[in-house]
Amino acid sequence: MTELTHPLATVPQDELVARAEADPLRPRFHFVSPAGWLNDPNGVSHWDGTYHLFYQYNPEGAFHHRIQWGHATSTDLVTWVDQPVALEPSEGPDADGCWSGVLVNDGGTPTLVYSGRAEGKELPCVAVGTPDLLSWTKDPGNPVIGAPPAGVDITAYRDHCVWREGSTWRQLVGSGIRGLGGTAFLYESSDLRSWDYLGPLFIGDASQGDPVDTDWTGTMWECVDLFRAGEGSLGSAPADGAPDVLVFSAWDDGETRHPLYWTGRYSGDTFEPEALHRLDYGGRFFYAPQSFQDESNRRVMFGWMQEGRSDAAMVEAGWSGVMSLPRVTTLAKDGTLEFAPVPEIEKLRRSHVSVPGHVMVAAGTSVETGVSGHQLDLELDMQLAPGAEVRLGVLTSPDGAEETLIVLSRAADGTPSGTLRLDRSRSSLDPDVDGEDKSGPLPMTDGRVHLRVLVDRSAVEIFANGKPLTARVYPTMGGGRVTLAATEGSARLLSFDAWTMAGIFDSTRNLIPEGL
Repeated sequence: MTELTHPLATVPQDELVARAEADPLRPRFHFVSPAGWLNDPNGVSHWDGTYHLFYQYNPEGAFHHRIQWGHATSTDLVTWVDQPVALEPSEGPDADGCWSGVLVNDGGTPTLVYSGRAEGKELPCVAVGTPDLLSWTKDPGNPVIGAPPAGVDITAYRDHCVWREGSTWRQLVGSGIRGLGGTAFLYESSDLRSWDYLGPLFIGDASQGDPVDTDWTGTMWECVDLFRAGEGSLGSAPADGAPDVLVFSAWDDGETRHPLYWTGRYSGDTFEPEALHRLDYGGRFFYAPQSFQDESNRRVMFGWMQEGRSDAAMVEAGWSGVMSLPRVTTLAKDGTLEFAPVPEIEKLRRSHVSVPGHVMVAAGTSVETGVSGHQLDLELDMQLAPGAEVRLGVLTSPDGAEETLIVLSRAADGTPSGTLRLDRSRSSLDPDVDGEDKSGPLPMTDGRVHLRVLVDRSAVEIFANGKPLTARVYPTMGGGRVTLAATEGSARLLSFDAWTMAGIFDSTRNLIPEGL
């Protein structure tokens, strides 16, 4: 990940934690680090019945500097226990940071493959763990790949995807070729230590499209993730015709842009793309995603919800970065990916409000929801008439000056298409926060929309007919009302259920966890 250092000095550990826990904008049922800085999910996995979430962590303050690997465990993907830091910089190839990577099972031995940073460059390193994954030993031969491919002018080189095909390990390292575009370099090994370079798996074309577009593929691909979307494993013949999926986060000259994915076919040493798709309509607010297959054979994905406020505001608050809720990835009928929060999240639901359904909402009219709160799970079913537009407002202040709007619209010609949009223009009276609109296309057969909205103070995750839009908002007035209105055409509200959500941390956490 790009290093974003901050000139402000660090503060004492207890003060940093106190600042973070006192911030009313800090999410309560999303995973956040004890304080300080959090970015990419790493090593996400299900090992002997326990879920493991490693993450990029700086406990010195809310800025990116000399990154360690934080670690938390869970039995249900909902509540998390802080564990000791898994990796921290040491003399050698990771002296300036232990950057993003993955966890693999090497014949029963938990093994991390990560990017060590030293002297301004990142190179692949390996560490092996104890059976409980709580203690890690770095390989004395690090870095296990001594340099990027020779003769290639790269834009950057880091982050890993590692899998086994038969008796052979394969690895992708995210990169970019100057003057061409983003890429992932493919390697092969028998022991995770000695790697043979096979070539670029696939090279993007940064000259295609406008760099401001939400599907521009960037000059470098961070956090590449390759997996089979249906039955079978990578390299095997797809029994159900399901595509292989190559996920990456588009990066350009230090700027984190947005996550994208190619559907296509991985075969031999190459990836043949069929179509490019946006992974999340929130762009950089769901960045550096990493997925894994759990013991129930679900494809589960986490992403980093970046901040949308200033560096100074983050440092003052004592914390930065939110981990998305884990989401299940499935294959839609049209060959794209669909997403939904893991059902286990429903364990956090508390007080319930049900708004009467089967109500017609005409243009200019609204529904009295009676729902309010800063930690909410909202679930709605609606049917929009052609040309209709419906607005669901959350975190609305008593006077209406602040409001975050989820806008659903259907094409006027009656085709099964529409738009999902997040209007943050009035989300905050703070002029320094990011208030840019986020939007994307929304398939809606017969105008039907199933909408799920999870609000956790400054974190908002939206799922509409399986299409996600993730973002951050920073209300200043403490409002929490939920509103629903039609602004154009008409829509039928079929059902509307709302729950308040419990928090997942009950006591003060240690900045440097010591485990149990």
